[in-house]
Formats: sequence, structure tokens, C-alpha cells
Amino acid sequence: MPFRIVPIVEGHGEVQAVPELVRRLIAEFNPAVAIELARAIRRPRGTLLKEGGLEDAVRLGALEIGDHGAILVLLDSEGDCPAELAPPLLARARKARPDKQVSLVLAHQEFEAWFLAAASTLGLGSDVQDHAAPENIRDCKGWLQTHALIWRYSPSVDQVKLAAVFDFRRARRAPSFDKFYREVEEICRHASLPAPH
Repeated sequence: MPFRIVPIVEGHGEVQAVPELVRRLIAEFNPAVAIELARAIRRPRGTLLKEGGLEDAVRLGALEIGDHGAILVLLDSEGDCPAELAPPLLARARKARPDKQVSLVLAHQEFEAWFLAAASTLGLGSDVQDHAAPENIRDCKGWLQTHALIWRYSPSVDQVKLAAVFDFRRARRAPSFDKFYREVEEICRHASLPAPH
């Protein structure tokens, strides 16, 4: 069975956007082996934060990846400090399936902050510049709505479109995207190791 990645996400838009983003990163890292993406598992943020919610999603993800793969959890920090919230969540996720590779990233404040970091590459207009401090914005969706001008931003429709075009180099100015980038790079490195027997 090939190496598989299963994302665990909280939002409807991220069900398509995160796999698109991971596909683009896999192509950039060009690992020595083929990597498949399983369908993203979606659970509301409140469910994932509750004791047992994240664990159940990780156990389901473990079934999806089989013997050789990785589980990639992505949540919005929504104002919480990622450095404080992420370690206990990651510990819970790894405890649920210590035999699996599990990564966890908190997008600070929202997934859309990564788009703001590379806003000039989104096709919103020639006058739209990359946001200087994208992870300081509490309403990234609202910022996109204000700057889109020609469309009403809808995460379930537009996240995947923006995930397909935003520039990684610019977006890495956002520390949480840089963390996501490095986590996917590590997963790709791990995928190239021999499968366990």
C-alpha cells in the first residue's frame, strides 16, 4: 500500500483546500515515492478540542492510512496562543495512536491568514499588497471580503481556489504557515523511508 496522508480539519472549506495545499507542497518537495491523499476528516473545532474528540478523529485517520502514512491535523488558533494550545493537543493526538506519525499545526488566527501573507499573489487586484502582519488580524475572512471587491468570500467555495494559487515563499512570513510547510516537508521525508514490516 502506498504512503497516505489523511488531513484532519475543522472547516468545510478546508476539506478541499488543505488537500490541495498538501498536493502542491508534495509536488514542490518531490519525494522519492508516490504519496496519496485520503479524503480529509472534518470535525468542528469544539469537538476536536474536547477530550475524546481529537482522539476519535486520529483513530479514524489511522484506519485511513493503514500501515504506512501520516495524519496531519490543522486547526485555527482563533486567538489562542499556538505555543500554549498545540503541545497538549499534539500529545493527545499521539497518545491516541502512538504507532502512527501524527503532526499538528495551528493556523494563527485563521487558515486565511496564510492567504493574507501572500495577498499580492491571489489575483485580487494590482493594488492589493501582502499583509504586513497577517497573523495579527482577528477577522482574516473579513479582510478578504473587503479586498476582494468583485466577489463575496465564501470559505467553502473560495478556500480551495486560493490554496491553489497563493505563493508559498511569501506565505512563509506567517510563522504558522512556515510550521505547516516544514511539517509537510518532514512527512514527505518520512514517506521516502522504507515501510515498516
